[in-house]
Amino acid sequence: MELTLPESHRALQASLRDFCEERVKPHARQWDHEEKFPAEVVKALGELGVLGMLVSEEYGGAGMDSLAVAVAVEEIARYDGSLALTVASHNGLGTSHIRVFGNDAQRKRYLPKLATGEWLGAWGLTEPGSGSDAAGMKTTAVRRGDHWVLNGSKMFITQGTVGQVFVVLALTEAHKRQKGITGFILEKGMPGFSQRAIHGKLGMRSSDTGELIMENVEVPDSQRLGELGMGFINTLQILDKGRITIGALATGLARGALEESARYARERKAFGKTIGDFEAIRWMLADMQTELQAARLLVHRAAVLADRGRPYGREASMAKLFASEIATRACNKAVQIHGGYGYTREFPVERYLRDAKLCEIGEGTSEVQRTVIARELVKG
Repeated sequence: MELTLPESHRALQASLRDFCEERVKPHARQWDHEEKFPAEVVKALGELGVLGMLVSEEYGGAGMDSLAVAVAVEEIARYDGSLALTVASHNGLGTSHIRVFGNDAQRKRYLPKLATGEWLGAWGLTEPGSGSDAAGMKTTAVRRGDHWVLNGSKMFITQGTVGQVFVVLALTEAHKRQKGITGFILEKGMPGFSQRAIHGKLGMRSSDTGELIMENVEVPDSQRLGELGMGFINTLQILDKGRITIGALATGLARGALEESARYARERKAFGKTIGDFEAIRWMLADMQTELQAARLLVHRAAVLADRGRPYGREASMAKLFASEIATRACNKAVQIHGGYGYTREFPVERYLRDAKLCEIGEGTSEVQRTVIARELVKG
């Protein structure tokens, strides 16, 4: 594994840093406070090709790899976790499910608009009564001739109200449980299909989150995504790569917390000297830096394995688990270093801390990741 990023990835990193300094950093706090989805900035990212990184050039995408997505998501998360979550989920979930498992007609219809950000994608798995236990879903799809009728709801869906294209998982053969789940593509405005915004979140407040409600939604069989009964298996494959991007997002938040803390430690004075001269502060910064570098290596390793076509599921879980937990630790230390100011909105570290917590929950909790990692070890 190369420890130096390719030139193309470094160029992507630099362009996003410039973009975020100008378009994101000055506004992220206000977006968070108002729970405002930054539609214009997301559109601009689409114009830069950031919303179609994994989509091939044939469909208007950038044709880049998983490592590029990890680099981009980390760079954006350093400034705004909510915006990074939008980029991560759009690239890694809804769009990728169509990209990997869609047929030619579905790819031609949806990928060009998803790749440019003209349409935003969302992915519906979690329900009000089933999160980690995805096989416990209640949403059903019943076949009637050449159509399917969907009923149920999905909860905590990123891009839930701003999305135009929704990949929804539903039970097509309830008695088969995991082997009876199938994916479907829904579009905003379909009769019986509605969305409800979810507000009042702890963090990721300017990322759009919603509930999807399906009441006798009729979709033709041409909107079925993938093979019948393969939705759960396909979901596991999609989630593996999604965990890499969440690991990258967590790494970006930890990096932001560290950079803000180091800057504050150089400027803030107490007892006649800067607080960075105190050993207690230096040790916290040292721990943050060490864990940040380790998290990035785990994330990049998983991404490179995926790009080379090698098994990477366990590595993705390790990256996501470690990065998400060190992000929470780093952001907590950052608040401590900032003292009373860290507890206010005057500095971004309190937002980083609130945002980081989601990384331990979304796309598989830390407990699920530990189960995945340990599974092979116990089997021997």
